[in-house]
Amino acid sequence: MPETGGSDTAQRHLTIAISGASGAILGIRLLLALKSTSITTHLIVSPAAIQTIASETTYTLSDVEASADVVHPYRDIGASIASGSFRTMGMVIAPCSVKTVSSIACGITDDLIARAADVCLKEGRPVIAVFRETPLHVGHLRTLTQFAEMGGIVFPPVPAFYARPATMDEMVNQTVGRILDRLGIDNTLVKRWNGIRAEINRKL
Repeated sequence: MPETGGSDTAQRHLTIAISGASGAILGIRLLLALKSTSITTHLIVSPAAIQTIASETTYTLSDVEASADVVHPYRDIGASIASGSFRTMGMVIAPCSVKTVSSIACGITDDLIARAADVCLKEGRPVIAVFRETPLHVGHLRTLTQFAEMGGIVFPPVPAFYARPATMDEMVNQTVGRILDRLGIDNTLVKRWNGIRAEINRKL
């Protein structure tokens, strides 16, 4: 869907980027979860992510783009979301690759994902990096620390074992729900923890 004009104050806007790390379903499921809200989603898909989507999911790129309200080309650094004057709720990069978070942490803004993230950070808006890598070497840790010191939110998609997920689908939903939680967006995807006593009583 092409970028459209109009006032940016009429609705809430959220930028979602899918980079080339494994876990493309996280960004896709986030887009789908937001379709039932009043939030306008702005999507950026990196070239590497196009390959990952095809490799890891049954979705086509057209399917993914149709789930967003606005789609921005990866290299379009003149897009609305490349300016701090265009007000957004922030940005989620799901999944976030090492290359992407490194570019943001070092201020290398030669693509729209890094530029939009840099804009959000300078405006004090949340940038959630769903960092998909393990194990981590010291270079990763230093980069993530620098990103966090700039105001970024490091959000590894760690399984919530207390929720006892039975399927990969449940694990993905829990992660997506927690991302929405971090942005203050109500959702029913998260299986809430009510304390260990409540869990014990539930099993008795």
